[in-house]
Amino acid sequence: MAESLFAPGLRFGIHAGQQHCDFPTYLELIQGAERLGLDWASVFDHFMPIPFGDPEGPCFEGPTLLAALAAHTTRLRLGIIVTGVTYRHPAVAANIAATIDHISGGRVEWGLGGAWFEGEHEQYGIEFPGIGQRLEMMGEAAQVLKLLWTERRASFQGRHFQLRDAMCEPKPLQRPRIPLWIGGNGERVSMRHAAAQADGWNTFLMPLPEFDHKLDVLRGHCADVGRDPAEIRLQVVLQAVLGETPAEAQEQLRARAAALGVAPQQLVEKGMFAGTPQQLVERLLPYARRGVEDFLLMARPPADWRTLELFAGQTVPGIRAAASPVR
Repeated sequence: MAESLFAPGLRFGIHAGQQHCDFPTYLELIQGAERLGLDWASVFDHFMPIPFGDPEGPCFEGPTLLAALAAHTTRLRLGIIVTGVTYRHPAVAANIAATIDHISGGRVEWGLGGAWFEGEHEQYGIEFPGIGQRLEMMGEAAQVLKLLWTERRASFQGRHFQLRDAMCEPKPLQRPRIPLWIGGNGERVSMRHAAAQADGWNTFLMPLPEFDHKLDVLRGHCADVGRDPAEIRLQVVLQAVLGETPAEAQEQLRARAAALGVAPQQLVEKGMFAGTPQQLVERLLPYARRGVEDFLLMARPPADWRTLELFAGQTVPGIRAAASPVR
């Protein structure tokens, strides 16, 4: 079994899409997560808001924002889940990530995905190839990133990307390199790239039978490429509103829906959990026992401080006390 790039044990954090807010408001959310004792905060990689909300509202650029967060935090692991492979050449991404790793003192984790938001490509004139080509690009990009983070000079000859005796200096502070995540549920290609190239696989929380099936798919790909599936860290992003009582949780759900300009039922239909901290412990424990080690609470502005405090103060210690992940 290869040595892990991650410290052992469970991690809990927030995944906070940086739309419909100003920088001080967003920074308050991230620094608040750090004060609450959480382990992780991540941004997304979009140039304009994604549903829900006003599609013409503000949205900060991901890696630039990540660099600012690196300079304004001290302990959190900082991620970007996930970068769109069409938005920047992977050699450019490798240099960006290495720079942020230095700013953060070695706390960055980089996510890679096939890109999906066609509207961004249309508005900016960025080529939006078919899904097959984008996933081919993702597989090559993962190789390029790892080469540039580890080799003094790197060469690569792919169908979509090429390197010729290329440098990326300074190298990341983290050794041997920055942890690389791949996000996506496509069973034939995306998850195969995760098995072959990634240090971690990111997905959204899904019903347990579906998740078990995905784990079987991932294990199958690992067997095909000769890799121990225990080498791949598992990370899920979940949506939740919490209250001390079920009634308070429902009130929190209504408040969250109002803040986002949608009906509460729309949130539920898209996977939002509404309940008490202990009920969320019971919801997440089966995933921890299947090997999930990272649980990221979706925390898009405006911040739901009540949910964040209950998550950090009650759900997190509840899962830590009860879970015995098997890797």
